[in-house]
Amino acid sequence: MQPPFSDATVFIVDDDAGVREALAWLLRSRRLLSSTFASAEEFDAVLQGGWQPTHPCCLLLDVRMPGMSGLALFEKIVERELVALMPVIFLTGHADVPTAVDMVKRGAFDFCEKPFSDNALVDRVEEALRRSADVMAAERARGVLQGRLAELTERERDVMRLVAKGLPNKLIADQLSISVRTVEVHRARVFDKMEVKSAVELANLLRDAQD
Repeated sequence: MQPPFSDATVFIVDDDAGVREALAWLLRSRRLLSSTFASAEEFDAVLQGGWQPTHPCCLLLDVRMPGMSGLALFEKIVERELVALMPVIFLTGHADVPTAVDMVKRGAFDFCEKPFSDNALVDRVEEALRRSADVMAAERARGVLQGRLAELTERERDVMRLVAKGLPNKLIADQLSISVRTVEVHRARVFDKMEVKSAVELANLLRDAQD
């Protein structure tokens, strides 16, 4: 059976070697790949190199560590606009739960209080990986759409906007002061370049691009 996230990676940042090893083993038992880091500085060095995730991923991040804290690293992740692509799950002790709740309000995916339930933690990790995969898929789709839009001429864009509003060819021709035949030609080219077969499909595609 194919692993559910065969191309995904769970990053683990914790200064406790025992915790890192236990989490890595737990994830392996659920057929999830992981990469461990002993400090926030070590993981931040990766981010400073301009790293961008290309496969689904999430981050298990300890709140309290010597040197740079998990909270400080999270702020850097937010600044680099990676928090959607790489959902963050904080690992926290009881005293840090209110802080972790605040981080969730700021965009963290969730937090798990130590000692945590193995099954509950891995379930949340899998949900975070699904979120990451969905965000990446949406970004790829937007990139493809932007590429198609870039191929349109200015007149084709004019026709496309009116077609997407549901206007018939005659009204489009009147509004643009061109012939109905010219509208038909531009409409056909727009459908071809945008890879759609109907005005409704075109309108849905453009609406999704704006979401």
